[in-house]
Amino acid sequence: MSVLFVDESKAKGYTLAAAVVVPGEMESARRNVRGLVLPGQRRIHFTKEQDARKRLILSRLIEFGFQAHVFHSSSKHASVGREETLGALIAHAVEHGHRRVVLERDDSIAQADRRFLFHEVQRHGLTGTLTYELEPPHLEPLLWVADAVAWSYSKGGEWKRRIEPLVAGITRLPA
Repeated sequence: MSVLFVDESKAKGYTLAAAVVVPGEMESARRNVRGLVLPGQRRIHFTKEQDARKRLILSRLIEFGFQAHVFHSSSKHASVGREETLGALIAHAVEHGHRRVVLERDDSIAQADRRFLFHEVQRHGLTGTLTYELEPPHLEPLLWVADAVAWSYSKGGEWKRRIEPLVAGITRLPA
């Protein structure tokens, strides 16, 4: 009955990261992540953080016990990669009993996302069982966890190694 908080990276293909949070732990998880925001910051956005700060944030996310699943498409077309990874995300949610998916809202593709998610939820027969929401990133701190994982996975090297304790699984597409 956990919730997936999802963000993407468009570098080196298309990567979605889904941070898994149990509803009973949601408020403490939000409080922990909000505590990482510096004075004057509205949110954590990994591309804008300095390397030392990125290392600190990742260390703290590991300490907090977050887990995430990564979905990666090698497609060179963002729209294709997004559909592949969103489809895999919904299939993963079905398989693992997740009941809610919260995606970072991108106003330029929000309507397409809603249409695609509606279709996928119907296709799996989960209307009324699996819900999804598109949220602005500054309003939902748990999206920042997914942002950190997606950025680090896409960046590779040291960053990909640093998130290994956070990554519970990886789905590579096309399979």
